[in-house]
Amino acid sequence: MNVVDSCGWLEYFSDSPNAGKFAEPIQQTGSLIIPTLSMHEVFKVALREKGEDAALQAVAVMQQGGEVDLNGNLAVQAAKTSFDLKIPMADAVILATTRLYRATLWTHDDHFADISGVNYFPKPS
Repeated sequence: MNVVDSCGWLEYFSDSPNAGKFAEPIQQTGSLIIPTLSMHEVFKVALREKGEDAALQAVAVMQQGGEVDLNGNLAVQAAKTSFDLKIPMADAVILATTRLYRATLWTHDDHFADISGVNYFPKPS
């Protein structure tokens, strides 16, 4: 199972230099877990940068994976994760979702650089 962090989706959709690193887990939709918080983040950035049609198309692609809603149990686990690792709320929700599904997280977000179970790729300069 795989979870692609919001930054990875944005890299993929913008065909940036790191896009190829995220293509494999994104295209394997049968083993792709999508936290709904990632949909929120990607939609918001795509809406701002490319408009509503592009944002809706991005979310439609994301919905090909398995959607995971933030429920009470996941929220509590994310809060513990945030507290323990000193990471922001959104990152903690994504990491807690990854751990719940025993998945691998794909990201270039520095908050995850030294965390087990994460495929971290530094963002190109």
